[in-house]
Amino acid sequence: MKTHITLLCALGLGVSTTPGADKASFDDNEGSQLTIVDPAGKPVLRYEYAHKLDDAGKVTFDTAKVFHHVLGPGGEPITKGPGGKYPHHRGIFIGWNKLKHGGKSHDLWHVRNTTLKHVSFVKQEADEKSATVTSRIDWIGTEGTPVLEETRTLTTHFTDGDAYALIDFISELKAAHGAVELGGDPEHAGIHFRPSQEVVANKSAKYTFHGDDISPQKNPGLPWVAMTFEAGGKTWTVQHMSHPDNPDGSRWSAYRDYGRFGEFPVIKLADGETATLRYRFRVTEGAAPQRPKLADAYSAFAK
Repeated sequence: MKTHITLLCALGLGVSTTPGADKASFDDNEGSQLTIVDPAGKPVLRYEYAHKLDDAGKVTFDTAKVFHHVLGPGGEPITKGPGGKYPHHRGIFIGWNKLKHGGKSHDLWHVRNTTLKHVSFVKQEADEKSATVTSRIDWIGTEGTPVLEETRTLTTHFTDGDAYALIDFISELKAAHGAVELGGDPEHAGIHFRPSQEVVANKSAKYTFHGDDISPQKNPGLPWVAMTFEAGGKTWTVQHMSHPDNPDGSRWSAYRDYGRFGEFPVIKLADGETATLRYRFRVTEGAAPQRPKLADAYSAFAK
């Protein structure tokens, strides 16, 4: 079932079935995808939350992980979905390959015998400045039961005239079923961005750091990294920003020519404890902005 709605909750006016000319809206292909549409009617971000079972009753690999596509001007993703090189890398995504719970290790990165399952939508709000979607996600371990509960909020802002898309990603991870340790390494854990499969062939990914002589392998705690790549006949730059409140000393993977990059925090949660992670993805068209411009964008987020 597909619905196209504009939410006017903040005004107490209920729900309209026709998107307003000056408000963002949501296009929900129920049980599959939820797309954020900007006030001009352009689809910008798509939440992929399908959860399908095969004939044996096991979740299919292609739907074992919820993730978020950034959409280009024609509505086609500039991020990677299932399939291709490293098929578990999908758009904006989160996971740890060494999640310890109940005396066992669960791989919530490769999702071969685990899954990140969408449970429900908690909130959808949109106006002329932003659109916010909050969803509840179960992290299901090797035994087929939840090992972690996530409340994930994605807000797309329409107030940065220099950005193609400005996306805030907030993940609240709750150890609701016993103590949890989130571990692994920067290559297989954390909060990452993977551009289109095209980048595997064109090897166009190039990285910009906040200072000279920065090495992700040697310098932990980077405030942001920007990556430029070619996809859909255009040049794009995405600045991946980590909020100062995130865990200190987190390491980054930001050097692959196919473009997957992100931050890896190590987190330990006692039973009932919650960790909140905050990130921003600022997508611009063209070559990477100058470093002072990127620094200003980060300062605005850090505040």
